[in-house]
Amino acid sequence: MPLKISRVLHAGYVFECDDTLIAFDPIFENPFSRNCHAFPAVRFDHEQIRQQTFAAVFISHFHDDHCSLESLDLLDRATPIYLYCLFDELFAMVRELGFVNVQRLHIDAPVRVGPFDVIPRAALDADVDSMFHIKAHGLNVLNVVDSWIDPEALAELARDAPWDMVLWPFQTMREIDVLSPRRAAPAPSSLPADWIEQLQILNPRYVVPSSCQFLQEPWSWYNHAFFPVTYRQFQQEVEAALPDARVARLNPSVSVLLDQTSLRGAAPLAWVMPVGDQDVDYDYRPDATPPHTADIARHFAPLTAAQHERVMDYCRSGMLEKYREMELPEDSYFETGRLWRLSVYDHAGAATHFSFHVQGDQIAPVSDGEGEGRLAWTTEIPVSKLYAALEMGESLTSMYMRINDAAFEAAIEADIETADIVDDPLIRCLFNDVFGAYQAAQLRRLRCNNT
Repeated sequence: MPLKISRVLHAGYVFECDDTLIAFDPIFENPFSRNCHAFPAVRFDHEQIRQQTFAAVFISHFHDDHCSLESLDLLDRATPIYLYCLFDELFAMVRELGFVNVQRLHIDAPVRVGPFDVIPRAALDADVDSMFHIKAHGLNVLNVVDSWIDPEALAELARDAPWDMVLWPFQTMREIDVLSPRRAAPAPSSLPADWIEQLQILNPRYVVPSSCQFLQEPWSWYNHAFFPVTYRQFQQEVEAALPDARVARLNPSVSVLLDQTSLRGAAPLAWVMPVGDQDVDYDYRPDATPPHTADIARHFAPLTAAQHERVMDYCRSGMLEKYREMELPEDSYFETGRLWRLSVYDHAGAATHFSFHVQGDQIAPVSDGEGEGRLAWTTEIPVSKLYAALEMGESLTSMYMRINDAAFEAAIEADIETADIVDDPLIRCLFNDVFGAYQAAQLRRLRCNNT
């Protein structure tokens, strides 16, 4: 009996065997995560999705491109939902959505659904991610999702080699590098060596480049900055290193039948509708010049007066309160007293500057012009994106934050070379110790829509 595997979007898949359907990390939205536009492009028939009967849905982790309440809202509330997450809040949100069977996944504890055994496996960051080992009719498929494999887990997974199929997160994503492009190191010209080593240990018959590339707005410089690894490069390097393996690209909606001896095409998912050319590849341009934050901000619609004041009030007081509540990492750049300037750009490209003295877990406003010669860190952001992060749970990936896009004194430059970009005070205030902001914002919208 073959196993039918269908691609939905990003790390989303539907597996079918013996008339039993299960789904992994289902995202039925484009764009997803607010501003990630599927590449290649697709549309979804939500009415058809509402008619699907999944025996279970498995979610690998809480990130919004894997766990979306607006996508889950399309499913029958009797559908069992299995989540890998350490935070009780997410389970509560899914239950509030109306699902009556919401279960916590545990590493190495199998879940039986019809002919399937689904076994969560340990990812490198076990506080966040999990992977999935799917077994059916003697076939073994490893869905690595978009995590990395824990070394001890790899040793366990090696015992099942050769694997029939591995769904591998093929891209390296430069989501941190784009925050400070003038200081980012060039992207490596080849795949990470540990990818090849791990794939050789798994020794799969088929490798699917998984976790989709995406685009931002048509004008965005990000569209050529995020993904240096193409499908073509991945296939060439993997097949050269694993001569007995075949790399099989599954675009959204594409289905295949996997059995003990072959992989062949099958009818695509009717409710995932490709738009335009699907055999496209990312156009990475390492030498592209990023536009100034002022120019980026001009692309966004103006906020209302109340929304704008929400952001200004946060910069004047709410952010400071949040910062003082957090514990600074021991090796923080801000253990030493630093002058930090935050610049917030409106829809006309005009900036409002805020200056702060930051040391340890203390932060205090600095008067205009005071200590400018000692400037030691800068952060720029469009006001609309800061508002979206505060009120709609927008993630760092699409916020167009720009860090240290300036030349500092020589001693400061030397210190910044070893600083961690995500030690940025605004990043820490928005995202450290914050869980489920995106899903909470979705739940608020869904409540409003249902009243």
